[in-house]
Parts: sequence; structure tokens; C-alpha cells
Amino acid sequence: MKDVFIYDAIRSARARAKESGGLHDLSPQALLKSLYGSLGQRTGLDPALVGDVVLGCVTQHGEQAGNIAKTSVMYAGWPSTVSGLTVNRFCSSGIDAIAMGALKVAAGQEQAVVAGGVEMMSRVPMLSDQARAFVDPAFAAQCQMLMMGSGADLIATLNDVSREQADAIALHSQQRAAHARAQGYFKSIVPVENPVKGITVTEDECIRADVTMESLAEMPAAFASIGAKGVDALQLAANARLAAIEHVHTAGNSPAMADAAALLLLGDLAMGEQLEVAPRARLVASATAADDPLQVLSGCVLAAQKLMDQQGISAADVDLFEVHEAFAATVVKCQRDLGIGDDKLNVNGGVIALGHPLGATGAIMAGVLLDEMERRDVRRGVVSASGAGGSGSALLIERY
Repeated sequence: MKDVFIYDAIRSARARAKESGGLHDLSPQALLKSLYGSLGQRTGLDPALVGDVVLGCVTQHGEQAGNIAKTSVMYAGWPSTVSGLTVNRFCSSGIDAIAMGALKVAAGQEQAVVAGGVEMMSRVPMLSDQARAFVDPAFAAQCQMLMMGSGADLIATLNDVSREQADAIALHSQQRAAHARAQGYFKSIVPVENPVKGITVTEDECIRADVTMESLAEMPAAFASIGAKGVDALQLAANARLAAIEHVHTAGNSPAMADAAALLLLGDLAMGEQLEVAPRARLVASATAADDPLQVLSGCVLAAQKLMDQQGISAADVDLFEVHEAFAATVVKCQRDLGIGDDKLNVNGGVIALGHPLGATGAIMAGVLLDEMERRDVRRGVVSASGAGGSGSALLIERY
């Protein structure tokens, strides 16, 4: 098996998933075209070298349907010889796209692969594909497919996370993200022009620098009504020691919806020599795990632990972690189960503050991690994200 290297990691800014958002007027294909162009300009990449493009995308409906990985490269004018594959493991899709692309390079199937993700939530709303597992309650219960917020409230209940604690985590995320944006830490962002609004989008838009504990405390519980319709009963039946589900998550301590895309250029060593570009990092290993489906979001923790176990390392051996901040309670579980301190975990904020463009999030997090590893001049990092149904995926990256 060949070593797999990351030659570049770029992304759009995460824009608000609203008509007023900076990226709303662009189709997913147009947004990706802009990033394909930037990737070529930064690395000198000849698209003819790329064997496959693998993209995560969750809501494959409307503009995002029809294998957007393939249609986007054709839309961008890349050679028809470039293949495309779109993958969906919900919120970990971007990480899974990178892992799948890396396997192709490692096996010698392709010399170069572009991997990443896209999600334009203002144009293709979450759940607009009307998947039966989410719109038919009886079928959802049979499949144990619950909404993310319901899983987060169960995690909070199992880990004794109070509403105040959840809000404090959200505030911390906002403060860190605002600081990182102000200091220009997000080097992976490339400018994207929006000709409709006449703007160039260069900064993450979802950060709420003015949020306070008082403003967070005013927000109502977001998932209590879903719980009352049978979800609480299902979760309690499987957790006999619990008397009730504590509904601590609100719009304020939950991920913000966003529009964004991200791309990584993966290749073997010979590709870098051909392009005369030095690798930024080596993609060492990947792992996927599945945890309790009723917790929905706990897979990011289990996948990170599985990855470290397989590599014979512990959290003490990892310099930085970028773990899916899928609702505040998941952060508590992550720190407790993996033994990670604040100084290593999501040091520039997480998706509560920065936004969560579903299929693109994992790839964005990989770029954020690599940016920060370079800024701090550290060697080893882990990125991990939850899917739905308890699944999760993780990557181990070492600077080269």
C-alpha cells in the first residue's frame, strides 16, 4: 500500500443558510466550480491527473441530486475522464469521502483524487428529500433513526449535562470562533465571488460574537415536543435507569445551518514530484464505528477511540483534535471518554458557532485542523465527525 498525502485543503467560507447569506445565490455546482478553480491555481493541478472526485453530500435532492461529484466536474469544464462519486453517511460524509479517496490512492488505483463535500442548505433544505426514515415516525422507530437533537438530549441525560453547562459550551465555541476569525486563523478559506449580490465571500458568517449566557438562557428547548411524541418513551425504554429525558438543547447550543463546500487534493508522492508541490501532511489512517443509535451522535467519540486504539496511541499522543461539535452535550462526552482537555479540542470553535453544512463539514474540519497544526507547528491531529444512527468516522493526520 502506498502512503497517501494531502497536498492542499481548501474551502469556501461557511455562509448563513438564508436567502441573505453570502453564498445563497450560487448553485452547488457553481460553488464547487469556484473551488476547483482555486485548487488548480494554488497547486498547478492538471485536472487530467485526477482519477476520481469523491464528495460528501447529505440531501441529494434537487440541485444536489444526480451524483453531484460527477456533474460538478463536468460543469467546471474538467475532462470527461475524471470520474465522480457522491457519498452519504450524514454528517460524517466529508470525512468518509476523504477516507474513500485515500483508499484509492493507497491501493494504487489512482495517482490523484480530489475529495471533500458540499451542502447548500439554503437552496436544498435538510430533509427536503423526504426520506421515510425521518418522516414516518413508526418506520423511524423500527429503524432506530432519530433526529440529531433527540440523540443529543439523551447524551446530555446520560452524562448529567445541565442546561447551563450546555450553554457555556456554546458560548465558549462562539468566543473561540470569533477570535480565530479576527486573527485570520482560517487559512483554508478561498474567496468565492457571488455576482448576484456583487460580493466576494471570504469570512465565516454564522459566528455570533455578541451572544451571552443571558441570551442563551432565554432560548426554549428545541426537542421537547419531538420527545413528547414518542421519542422520549423509546429512549427511556432502552435506558431503564433514567426517569426522564432532560431537554437541554436549544437553537443556541446546537449547530448552525450553513452553505459551504470543501476540497482536499490527495495523491501519492510521485504526484507531488510531478506537480513540484510539497505535501502538507500524510493521511495515516481512518476508522468508522457505530455506537448506540438512540444517542445518534456518539459515533464521533467511538470512531476517534477506535482509530487511536488501532494505531496504538492515546489522546496524550495527539496534539490537536477537531471533533464534530454536534450539539453541546457531545463535547462533554468527548472530553470525558477520550480524556481531552480544552487546550486540544476544537481550539478555534466548532460547528455550534461556525456552522454545519452537513456533507461538507467533515472536509472543512480536516482543513481547519491542518491549518491549526501548521500554525502551532505540531505533528499529529485527529478529526472525527458523527453520522446518524450512532455512526461516526475519523482520520489521523500527520504533518509531513
